[in-house]
Amino acid sequence: MVGCTLAVGLVGSGGFRMDARGVTAALLAAFSFAFYNVGGTACWRATTDGKCCCGAGGAAAFWMLVNPPWKIVAAHYGRAQWGFMAVFSLLSVLLPFSCYFAGLQYLEPTRAIVASCLEPVFSIVIAALALGELLGTMQGVGIALVLVAIVLIQLPERARDEELVVEMME
Repeated sequence: MVGCTLAVGLVGSGGFRMDARGVTAALLAAFSFAFYNVGGTACWRATTDGKCCCGAGGAAAFWMLVNPPWKIVAAHYGRAQWGFMAVFSLLSVLLPFSCYFAGLQYLEPTRAIVASCLEPVFSIVIAALALGELLGTMQGVGIALVLVAIVLIQLPERARDEELVVEMME
């Protein structure tokens, strides 16, 4: 938690501000992601590949109610805009979620959620490399803490069950 807080620049960024709508949306997103993670794991383990697409189809049907196809057609997007939307949807939605669900076949849901904490780390590093954003010292410390925490949590159970012996140094 401290690592993510430092990585996103909450400390030393000029203060802590909260908006009720933002906090509500973040909590709903966190609950949805947790449910999605556990439900997705159960779906992948109970069915063959591809049958989980029913859930994605349900989500697509929901968004078609929110933003119906006739509104999209009425926007008169050009060929370049349709191309951008197709590539963007494939690279930002289909590919990452396919990889995530593929990983769920090999990881427990709790370990997958912990590994997904790498998302803000990659976002910060990619923004620094691709967009030239500055990476501050506190963000670097936060990234290091996130990486260390993920490695420690992913260690095998037997290593954590052993009793830690701390001896006095002379």
